[in-house]
Amino acid sequence: MNPLRSVLLAASQSPRLRRQATRHRFVRRAVSRFMPGETLDAAIQAAGALRAGGIATILTHLGENVSDPAEAEAVVAHYHEVLEGIRRTALDAEVSVKLTQVGLDLDRDLACDHLARIAGRARDVGNRVWIDMEATPYADRTLEVFRRLRATYTNVGLCLQTYLRRTEADLESLLPLGASIRLVKGAYREPRELVFARKADVDESFFRLSVRLLGEEARRAGARLVVGTHDTRLIGRIADHVATRGLAKDACEYALLYGIQRREQARLAREGFRVRVLISYGTHWFPWYMRRLAERPANLLFMGRSLLSR
Repeated sequence: MNPLRSVLLAASQSPRLRRQATRHRFVRRAVSRFMPGETLDAAIQAAGALRAGGIATILTHLGENVSDPAEAEAVVAHYHEVLEGIRRTALDAEVSVKLTQVGLDLDRDLACDHLARIAGRARDVGNRVWIDMEATPYADRTLEVFRRLRATYTNVGLCLQTYLRRTEADLESLLPLGASIRLVKGAYREPRELVFARKADVDESFFRLSVRLLGEEARRAGARLVVGTHDTRLIGRIADHVATRGLAKDACEYALLYGIQRREQARLAREGFRVRVLISYGTHWFPWYMRRLAERPANLLFMGRSLLSR
């Protein structure tokens, strides 16, 4: 693993660094490149601006590892508010939730019940809920919760990380369910034996799993692929595969993060591809921001410019 990536991922787990960083204005200014603000209103406003360019969105309220039942309950209430905001503004927007945000560290059944309430409300308003995949200690429990919910809520999708060696087997087990899958490369600090260490191997895993989800068997089962990457070379490979197979451009969807590769987002939308931008917001942004820097350390240059311009 890239040494700088390792340092950034370690930093994401440091409460001390979180406390210090969130006090500095220049850090908050750098973070603003990747999130429109800390409030739901800011996220909905940003989603509306993207809609004008033909780009749909996914909204996620930042937070994880909730250890207070009342706080987990408040997260459920907040996502009901999010879904109402989407309905009220007629946005083409989905929501994405971490299971540890709704109480997985407290009790698996509690987290499942909480997410079922969000999924039920989302279904009522014609919306989709994504379950984010977190670090590997949560992987089996996340898959179990997804399978339980999928039996009742077909509007629930799952994020899978292609840098994990286990993901290919996980995907094969999910295909018969006709699952909606959002593939990402992955941004957690994991033991070396669990991951593909070389970028080329992670990219190849991503492409191979994308091809599997675009295959006839997966599509016949109802599977849906969302390509969650900013890697333009990888996006091009997948788009070429779609064209070569004679599939429609909307056979998959491309999901990119707010503020990253904006020109690529606009290009894909102009060319008729389905594009969805993930908008993150909230006060618990430090771990998420460190993982974004780890995914693309070049973003440190932007943070440095913010520091120099104070």
